[in-house]
Amino acid sequence: MRGGRGSAALKAVSPAAVAEAPAHPERALVDDYLQVLVHQRRLAPRTVDNYRRDLYALLRLLDGQPLASLEAQRVRRFVAALHGAGAKGNSLAGTLSAWRGLYRWMVRNRGLASNPCQTVRAPRSGKPLPKALSVDAMQRLLEAPPAGESTPQALRDHAMFELMYSSGLRLAELVGLDAQNGGLDLVQGEVRVLGKGGKQRSVPVGAAARQALAAWLGARAMLAAPEEPALFVGLRGARIARSEVNRRLKAMARSRGIDAALHPHMLRHSFATHVLQSSQDLRAVQEMMGHSSISTTQVYTHLDFQALAKVYDAAHPRARRGTPQEKKP
Repeated sequence: MRGGRGSAALKAVSPAAVAEAPAHPERALVDDYLQVLVHQRRLAPRTVDNYRRDLYALLRLLDGQPLASLEAQRVRRFVAALHGAGAKGNSLAGTLSAWRGLYRWMVRNRGLASNPCQTVRAPRSGKPLPKALSVDAMQRLLEAPPAGESTPQALRDHAMFELMYSSGLRLAELVGLDAQNGGLDLVQGEVRVLGKGGKQRSVPVGAAARQALAAWLGARAMLAAPEEPALFVGLRGARIARSEVNRRLKAMARSRGIDAALHPHMLRHSFATHVLQSSQDLRAVQEMMGHSSISTTQVYTHLDFQALAKVYDAAHPRARRGTPQEKKP
């Protein structure tokens, strides 16, 4: 951006500002393109409004300079400035798509030599960190059902979720287990599962999960249809559906007073987070999770740091950040 003109224009690109038509000599050209989107491409009104917002923002950033003067390097500077002002990667990808479409139309219909936005890509949005339950919440969730409420369904649910948390299983891996020769060995405390890409792995099964599984196996015949191979079955006696596992987990969480938006994969995230916090062995967690790349497992180190940061900010006497004036007594 030249001088201070670009930065001044950037400040004008706000939700309130983009609702107004920009004072740019080529605004009519942009409006012609928007009419093409309405009448030829028949885009939805809301989609056209998004295009208008992004294209008017471009006119403001150009600050009176011709559309044809834009070069790829300057497009990158615009994108970097918008990113620095808080625009997310997904939003910038949409903005670039609108700009690219305008210039593609100008190449075809207005004699422009090239599209300056063609090779520019938006910055990647950071992947959201997987959510995990605290150890205390997990213990509350996995409390064994009282003796008087130990129905086959309750024993099954307890065994399923103990196993998922104990061994970090994916939902598909859990429902794919068979009762006989299905990879579950309670004596050795081991479960063999078929993961993504047809890769088989063995994972330890903890004592609490082994106990819950033994209780379920003792009651399984009360639910399972004859000759049904599945380890976990639904009320009709056949292999339990993934949607049913999800529904049962949510019901269990509500009954235990856990307000988190719980889903089965969160048990797997919690397994990885809690094991890594205790062991600091990233490679072992990678093997147990069945990740082909350790970079996938490294996301859980960020979760661990978040927990440490909360403790630091709450306990360290010099944790507060601020200006020197704010730190003075």
